[in-house]
Amino acid sequence: MNLLKPLTATPSDKKVYIETYGCQMNVNDSEVVLSILQDCGYRYTEQIEQADLILANTCSIRDNAEQRIWGRIDQFHLQRKKRPVIVGILGCMAERLKEKLIENGKVDIVVGPDSYRKLPELLKAAQEGQKGVETTLSREETYAELTPTRLDKNGVSAFISIMRGCNNVCSYCVVPYTRGAERSREPGSIVREACQLFENGYREVTLLGQNVDSYHWKSEGQDVDFADLLEKVAQINPLLRVRFSTSYPSDISDKLLKVMASYDNICRHIHLPVQSGSNPMLEKMRRKYTREWYLERVAAIRREVPGCSLTTDIIAGFCGETEQDHQDTLSLMEEVGYDFAFMFQYSERPGTLAARKYEDDVPAKVKTQRLEEIIALQMKKSEERYASMVGTEQLVLVEGPSKKGEGQLCGRASNYMMCVFPDKQHTAGDYVKVKVVGATPATLLCELV
Repeated sequence: MNLLKPLTATPSDKKVYIETYGCQMNVNDSEVVLSILQDCGYRYTEQIEQADLILANTCSIRDNAEQRIWGRIDQFHLQRKKRPVIVGILGCMAERLKEKLIENGKVDIVVGPDSYRKLPELLKAAQEGQKGVETTLSREETYAELTPTRLDKNGVSAFISIMRGCNNVCSYCVVPYTRGAERSREPGSIVREACQLFENGYREVTLLGQNVDSYHWKSEGQDVDFADLLEKVAQINPLLRVRFSTSYPSDISDKLLKVMASYDNICRHIHLPVQSGSNPMLEKMRRKYTREWYLERVAAIRREVPGCSLTTDIIAGFCGETEQDHQDTLSLMEEVGYDFAFMFQYSERPGTLAARKYEDDVPAKVKTQRLEEIIALQMKKSEERYASMVGTEQLVLVEGPSKKGEGQLCGRASNYMMCVFPDKQHTAGDYVKVKVVGATPATLLCELV
């Protein structure tokens, strides 16, 4: 079975345009959706003006993400005024808002993350003038046997979904309500997909899950945890780089760290969301770990996987956050020294435990001030971290031309840092060794060795 589907695999006059918002998992979901649509006669287009079907694959994790989609729906409606077009909303916002999207009058179909197989029949009904909502959550659906239609531009890096859903139920998070309960994908299908990607020229895969550390497949004599799976994928070929996202601090194991340390092609980067450095806030967030536990896991990473890059997520201004709680977050950032962080103000999400139980009582002005302090500190730590790489040599997987100028290529080191260097010999997919000669807070400036 060929697991690499070209974007133009099915000749057709019907064209689909899709916009993807949010995390890497949504990108992979869009690739699954395109695979399903190709099988029923649609062809992908990047030009919205050509599309017979316009889809938005949405994120509900913050209110501003949803507001942006409402604005895009208005833009999609302008296309409907010019010609017959079907408009669909997919993903987490579809799951959360359901009929409200249909009642808007500008959307024809609404499909949740576990219902993409229903798209062909919903589209057929929409062509006959019927509007449809399908958002049933599943305890089994993993789309394991489907062949994703790759959306990447360079043919170098691809995403592989290893599990769906989440069981953690953090008090601020909508994911358990929009993506359902946790379920893992059969490991053989994951390894086969990675093998086929490598055979088709890909040199990097990222294993995706809301909490990859809780991956567990137990069936018919198999008992595979995430460390086992990671090792199976790493063993495919030393030239295949393996990344993963996202790790959960209370679940990341010493066994996993030892597997990482044993294989050079498992990238030295872990995304380890902390959200807050304050124990009272972590408890209120239902994060299932303490500040002390988190710092012990950071120490274990640094001990077992020297040089491993750490990135994180941080929320400013969660319910009841005091100035001391905020200072605890800043002090943890100082102690860890993250390479990069995704940093946000708390945004109350309807239906979550926090929305039901806690008052969103930190004033907007205070949230903004605290976020600005978090961003300023992270910029300082990123600058220090990147500057510390000057003089080192890095093995870079070339992604393609850099935006910094003609004759410049770019690619990532194992630690996920972006490298830019002059090079007219290599192309996307090549490995090159470079020396770091300068740095900005987000880029390593290099030259070929």
